[in-house]
Amino acid sequence: MIDKGVVLGWMKNMAISGEECDRLEQTAQKHGASIFQVLLDEKILPEEEVMDFLSLQLEIPVLNLRGMQFAAETSELLSRKFIEQHKIFPIARIGKLITVATSDPFKLGTYDDIKQLTGCDVNWVLVSPSKILAALEEHFSETKGFGEFIAEEDADSVELVRDEDAPSVGESGVDDAPVIKMVNLILVKALKSRASDIHFEPYEKEFRVRYRIDGSLKESFSHSLELYPAIVACTKIISQLDITEKRTPQDGRFRLLLKDKQIDFRVSVLPTYFGEKMVLRVLDRSGIRAGLDKLGFTEKPTRALAEAIKKPYGMILVTGPTGSGKSTTLYSIMNSLNTPQKNLMTVEDPVEYQVEGITQTQVLSEIGLTFASGLRALLRQSPDIVLVGEIRDGETADIAVKAALTGHLVFSTLHTNSAAGAMTRLMDMGVEPFLIASSVVCVAAQRLLRKICPHCKAPVTIPTEALRRCMPPDSELAKITPYKGAGCIKCNMTGYFGRTGASEVLLVDSEIRELVIQKKSSNVIHQVAVGKGMETLFENALSLFLSGVTTLEEVLRVSSRE
Repeated sequence: MIDKGVVLGWMKNMAISGEECDRLEQTAQKHGASIFQVLLDEKILPEEEVMDFLSLQLEIPVLNLRGMQFAAETSELLSRKFIEQHKIFPIARIGKLITVATSDPFKLGTYDDIKQLTGCDVNWVLVSPSKILAALEEHFSETKGFGEFIAEEDADSVELVRDEDAPSVGESGVDDAPVIKMVNLILVKALKSRASDIHFEPYEKEFRVRYRIDGSLKESFSHSLELYPAIVACTKIISQLDITEKRTPQDGRFRLLLKDKQIDFRVSVLPTYFGEKMVLRVLDRSGIRAGLDKLGFTEKPTRALAEAIKKPYGMILVTGPTGSGKSTTLYSIMNSLNTPQKNLMTVEDPVEYQVEGITQTQVLSEIGLTFASGLRALLRQSPDIVLVGEIRDGETADIAVKAALTGHLVFSTLHTNSAAGAMTRLMDMGVEPFLIASSVVCVAAQRLLRKICPHCKAPVTIPTEALRRCMPPDSELAKITPYKGAGCIKCNMTGYFGRTGASEVLLVDSEIRELVIQKKSSNVIHQVAVGKGMETLFENALSLFLSGVTTLEEVLRVSSRE
């Protein structure tokens, strides 16, 4: 152990007050931990400073794990559960001596357990907690295999919600219980990781599984190819797809019951050179029941959009790139309008969420059921509110616009960069400007930004020049406190946890209508809307940075000041 006086003297030299030292010591005693572990947990001092002090006092070297290669047989001496529980990392074994990285060399119980489990003497080396977690994440994502996956118990917690006429897995020839358990576990881990997509990707000698979490893909595990055909067949069967057809793309869906919560999965299968790639989109219907005010947008765009959907008729458009949350926004709006007095109908490709009380039609181009033909048929069903999944062509745009002019409230999406760009996009599709001006009541452009992880959020210094280029001219830079996630196990060392929305909402009034009739450019329409008080996408995203919700990098990633 290190002399208490030496520790207190060092802490005071690090500008920690006497009162704070007493508090840290009491916290350490309460939790049965060392005072250094409390310093690291509460991020009071940089990890490197603590490791360097421990190294000097205990004469234990500090090791840099970056770029090091680790033998799989060394980590296999201890179970993954034990390694992660004690936040250690086995580095090497030579004869009867095993070298283990730790950030807390005072855990004598862990030291004794390692000796007993491995039959080796233990040589500690010091590594900061964040670097140990990063090494664990990287190492186990590379070495994680089938045996570890089927050993988990979580796979039994899911239940397939099956149609009466759907074949069971066993009836279709895929009755290998470990494979079924593995597929179930991959799905459970996706839900626990908050993944929006699961990617199954075959290569020449192996396949890998990746999860898209907060918009970014992260590898979960890889394995040799012999299991892959059975995994694909199992997934196809529960999705009611043709397991004998491997040359053409297929789309399906299935539903799971996890702890009394129903989760939909949309399945896309695509033939590739080494086999069929599968992408499963996770569709959690609970997210669309929260209402417009719970979507995560700030007050100003939410208030403008809420005002627009009160209109008895007209067209409301939501624009943005793929994966920007347009469907979730529209479904939340539709759900808020879903009452027994209204007839709500949709035509979609594909049907994302199945919502009780709304009549939903799936586009089937192979039999001639397109957006245009489906919308025509739908309008003969006396709808009050109509959702068109996407306006892709002039015919669909023309029918949707005319529906909005004949007493229907029409919602749809477009792929444009800004709210004002939706007007010129409709003109490009051949819709007459006077029809656009008369029908469109509101356009919302939105993006999704990653939120700073609340578990490792810490102040960060951004160069004043960089801030000045982004801030309004009258801003007080000295009062701005930027934040960033340092990276922790909760956020998979990314510094981000969850996403929120940034939006600009263009409300169409008489002046905007006149500009549309005159075929003015989107830039002109945008400038006029800003002059009338519209908060731009960049300004809205920047407000999230100023309030400490996200980082400046995320703001610049999804928007620009121009």
